[in-house]
Amino acid sequence: MSVYTISSIAKIINGDFIHGFDSDYIIKELAYDSRKIQHQSHVLFFALLSSKNDGHNYIEELYDKNVRNFVINKTYTHTHRFSEANFILVDDTLHALQTLAKHHRRNFHLPIIGITGSNGKTAVKEWLYQLLYNDYNIAYTPNSFNSQIGVPLSVWNLNEDMQLGIFEAGISKPNEMNVLKEIIEPSIGILTNIGAAHDEYFMDVKQKIGEKLNLFRNVDTLIYNTDNGIITEVLLRTELTKKIKLFIWSRKKEDADLYITNISKQSKSTEITAVFQAQSLKIKIPFIDDAAIENTIHCWACMLLLGYSNDIIAERIFKLTPIAMRLEMKQGINRCMIINDTYNSDINSLQIALDLMINQKQFKKRTLILSDILQSGHSEYELYKEISDLLNTKDIHHIIGIGEAISRQANSFTIKKEFFKTTNDFFADFDTSKLENEIILIKGARKFNFERISNYLELKTHETVMEVSLNSLINNLNYYRSLLKPGTKIMAMVKAFGYGIGDIDLANELQYHKVDYLTVAYADEGIALKNKNIHLPIMVMNPDERGIESILKYQLQPEVYSFRILQLLEEAIEHNPQIPDIHIHLKIDTGMHRLGFEKHIMTELINHLTSNPKIIVESVFSHFASADDSREDAFSRQQAETLSEYHHAISERLGYTPLKHIANSVGMVRFPEYQYDMVRLGIGLYGINPFVEQTKIEPVASLHTIISQIKSIKAGDTIGYNREWKVNSDMLIAVVPIGYADGFPRSLGNGKGVVLINGQLAKIVGNVCMDMCMADITHIPAKEGDLVTIFGKDISITQMAKKANRIEYEILTGISQRVKRVFVRK
Repeated sequence: MSVYTISSIAKIINGDFIHGFDSDYIIKELAYDSRKIQHQSHVLFFALLSSKNDGHNYIEELYDKNVRNFVINKTYTHTHRFSEANFILVDDTLHALQTLAKHHRRNFHLPIIGITGSNGKTAVKEWLYQLLYNDYNIAYTPNSFNSQIGVPLSVWNLNEDMQLGIFEAGISKPNEMNVLKEIIEPSIGILTNIGAAHDEYFMDVKQKIGEKLNLFRNVDTLIYNTDNGIITEVLLRTELTKKIKLFIWSRKKEDADLYITNISKQSKSTEITAVFQAQSLKIKIPFIDDAAIENTIHCWACMLLLGYSNDIIAERIFKLTPIAMRLEMKQGINRCMIINDTYNSDINSLQIALDLMINQKQFKKRTLILSDILQSGHSEYELYKEISDLLNTKDIHHIIGIGEAISRQANSFTIKKEFFKTTNDFFADFDTSKLENEIILIKGARKFNFERISNYLELKTHETVMEVSLNSLINNLNYYRSLLKPGTKIMAMVKAFGYGIGDIDLANELQYHKVDYLTVAYADEGIALKNKNIHLPIMVMNPDERGIESILKYQLQPEVYSFRILQLLEEAIEHNPQIPDIHIHLKIDTGMHRLGFEKHIMTELINHLTSNPKIIVESVFSHFASADDSREDAFSRQQAETLSEYHHAISERLGYTPLKHIANSVGMVRFPEYQYDMVRLGIGLYGINPFVEQTKIEPVASLHTIISQIKSIKAGDTIGYNREWKVNSDMLIAVVPIGYADGFPRSLGNGKGVVLINGQLAKIVGNVCMDMCMADITHIPAKEGDLVTIFGKDISITQMAKKANRIEYEILTGISQRVKRVFVRK
């Protein structure tokens, strides 16, 4: 068994060892993300450096959590502050992580399947796991951990019980694959579809293919689709064909190892026939899209190469399940949040899902609904003891186990626990009123049909849903971060229910990704965030007399724009001299003439501020009036310079320097010189900014519903209230359950608005009703239950706003809270 002490790891990665703790301490877990470490549990933290972050900044935080083992850069000079920690000093922490994984891989002599390509890597890997887990104990890449960091962490999961490895490798630039090849060292290679991903980093597609083929330099056999002639050309050029065997499949070449003779798509499945070793073979797969067909054939070829009979392959391949490429977070009953991960269940994916769960800081109670783990390489007792230890480490409060094996091992769990042998038993005996104001992770193998439980616990609302992509939110945040000057802070706006998207959930995600401040409109919004464990500083834009006591109690930071507000704070301090210092944000009117102090009262304002030392000016700020209008650029610059003058005068009298900010999402892009100490990200964070290429930012919210009913309307009939829409020729309409009570503007009726159905635009006909509207689908093949997109990636909210004679802010903030929000993480 591979046992690594911290001192042995220091030798493996050729680091300088500073011993302040147990030098024989056993390391079991490798980590690079401080947010995912709940307790010190045989963990070694690698302080990685990136363009966006520095892992060394989190050593103190982790030390306070009792983490005692760190791999750091030799340039780090603060090891003396942590006398009871072990440090391994190296030139490059990422290289050290990769070196350790490479060493670990050399300890195991077992078949390894390595997968790369532009598209389909994760699907092929997950399906091979589904097809082979009955026969092998498998170590495999969790989710899409295929990067320079993800591959080492994936390979670290290899242990003596494993009989097969399946690892995917992804690259974005030249010279990256050589590193991953040394870590994975596959014996069987699969090259999946080659597409346009990361083309910008390569001279041409041939260079990209050549780089990906580096993964297979030492394999025994490479599987690929020879119909892509460029792959064969590059293979011949690299002379790989002289070193390795090829297993090729093709729809064109009869001499291929697996020659595909026919692909017949049906309504929900596809039948594929082929010739292999002069025999005609047939499989049926439960998919009809081209990508799934190609990915399945890769799996078919691999199983044939491994020696499986086609009867077994056909039986298993028809049972393949869709790959859940995302985790959904939905509102649940009794003020709960549901994380739906009901497609598979294994130790690696369980840990990833638990990490997502514990980062939802807005919930203090955490419940796991878990099925039997169907394959692990451990004995039943060892498996559930390991899961129990994991749940204790992650501070999970309650487990509901479903399955005969997990029920037999009930004594392994020390937290609150309930067990049921089947999903039906759970429905018969479980009291859902026990679940209240908590986050619930539903994690089960496909055979347990846990989607029934997810649907059962989900808050029931109508079919209209706003889907919120957390990946897009963070993509946008990181893009704006890349535009900032070093040291510039970010204040994220989550007012108005997070621009209609969901304030608490967005605030939690933004807190996790280290924004500096949040902003709300009213004290009640800030209190709600504080009550959901949001600890970031929160600016309140519209404090009022009734909210002052709450602002003080919850240590919110009011925007102060008038002497009336300042006086309310001074009176509160006078009545409560024991209260902590009050941090305020001072609003200056530089020309927008909305809220803020004006120039002629600046002296009086400064006198007030200097007379009360308990009032701390956190920032001095203003608001661009026309940052998006180039005709007003001179005025915008004048505003920024005026703010700087006021800020200088105030700082000089206060004796300290508050933050200064004026730039919003548009302003920070158009006027980088005025980013100052902080920028305020509002609607741009949610993917709407006319001054940013749409390839750089992504829409965070999309609004969907379904077709409730389809009707044939004869020429001469009318549609909707007041008979305003006259039908000139026979028409087919879809009745869609969204109306102005949901936030769909009434002005979009009678031909002005459109929705997207099956990839085509459908015009709104008749008046928009309170709860529904009608769309002309005469030209669109559709059926009841089909998806209808109101706005999203393929039909922009900007277009919708223009047609409604509104702005995007109005559309987003106007979406009713009766519309369910579903938060998605890919």
